Amino acid sequence: MRKTIVVLAALVAVGFAIYGWRRYENRQRARREALQLASQGVAPPPYSGDPILVGAGDIAGCPDLIGAEATAKLLDSIPGTVFTTGDNAYEEGTAQQFHDCYGITWGRHKARTRPAPGNHEFHSGAATPYFDYFGANAGDPARGYYSYDLAAWHIVVLNSECDQVGGCQTGSSQEMWLRQDLQAHPAACTLAYWHKPLFSSGAKHGNDAGMKDFWKDLYDAKAALVINGHDHDYERFAPQDPEGRPDPARGIREIVAGTGGKGHRPFAAPLPTSEIRNDDAFGVLKLVLHAKS
Repeated sequence: MRKTIVVLAALVAVGFAIYGWRRYENRQRARREALQLASQGVAPPPYSGDPILVGAGDIAGCPDLIGAEATAKLLDSIPGTVFTTGDNAYEEGTAQQFHDCYGITWGRHKARTRPAPGNHEFHSGAATPYFDYFGANAGDPARGYYSYDLAAWHIVVLNSECDQVGGCQTGSSQEMWLRQDLQAHPAACTLAYWHKPLFSSGAKHGNDAGMKDFWKDLYDAKAALVINGHDHDYERFAPQDPEGRPDPARGIREIVAGTGGKGHRPFAAPLPTSEIRNDDAFGVLKLVLHAKS
């Protein structure tokens, strides 16, 4: 009996060793492929239709780049503007991690990327490596929030690291900027993205009530869509008001797209307005921005 147990233990140990080696080989293969594509440069395919906005959050963490490279390959074949919803380079958002992890995956699309910062970016001081890496495409380094237009759509990018920018509540500099920006751009369609979601069924983070005042302003401006990350999953909500009540007439639809490549996390009990959930697939969210839809 003792010999049988010893043999079984040895077989288990060998199995784990093989699994570990294969995982290491897969990581190395993904890194080699990413380096090759990064050195070659990847141009998106030609496109002449309505604008496309495509992206995700929670993206690249060394040494495991399998997920980030898989989603970067999706971007290779999708034209348009790339967005990120924060936590672009793990774990600390350092200059080296942006170069070695994000740079060789999603970095090959940096020129067409309009990013948002996450909490991991601010693990490195004032997120200086993030702003240095993306340059003008990340907005003013003192703020980390900005806006731009894509045809008929007005796009707002916010900074959910509230303590880094003087708060996110009503009357804060960022909230006042948001109200002024929305008033100055009364577009037919408005979309906003940032890192921490007001609503999420994710077991790790869930709802972040600190984002409610942003939602109130966007709701008053009749915004159509909010995109977030932070929880490493995909979740789509029905249109709702800032209190989380269903509002099919004028509510905002929220999508959590924390599927950029970092390891998945499970859901807790779904919120009442949650429609679709996935916590075991990497991917990017592709939106075709028509003039009225």
